[in-house]
Amino acid sequence: MASPVQRTLILFKPDAVQRRLCGRLLTRFEEKGLRIVGMKLMQITQDLAARHYEAHKERPFYPGLVKFMTSAPVMALVLEGPHAVDVCRKLMGATFGFKAEPGTIRGDFGVSNQYNLIHGSDSPEAAEREVKLFFPEAKELLEYQTADAGLHACD
Repeated sequence: MASPVQRTLILFKPDAVQRRLCGRLLTRFEEKGLRIVGMKLMQITQDLAARHYEAHKERPFYPGLVKFMTSAPVMALVLEGPHAVDVCRKLMGATFGFKAEPGTIRGDFGVSNQYNLIHGSDSPEAAEREVKLFFPEAKELLEYQTADAGLHACD
């Protein structure tokens, strides 16, 4: 039985971009077998940050989070593959760097609880909503086959 192919949103946060880690982080996802179907370097606006983090609006960390996410560019990605949401969450590691296992992105590169390098959708439903926020035009997401399609997969 084939595994469900999913799409998920990944954001390399301002600290990842500023530390010039985008290439190294992207390599982790590609080596796992995930396909890039959308990618752009962008500056998140106040409005987009507010919509993206609306679930946290009443939390004490919300103003600082919005300020941080709008402070510098981010790399926005849509990745696709079998169980993409769960696969990406495992690759990222625990939210707080000191809790993240070595071998995960946050475990290997995280230096702070507040600046944790990366965001990934936490469910297929969240992924669908978040992808539409960051890639509102359908033409921004591509359909294509990789040269090694069928040789390996991440399931």
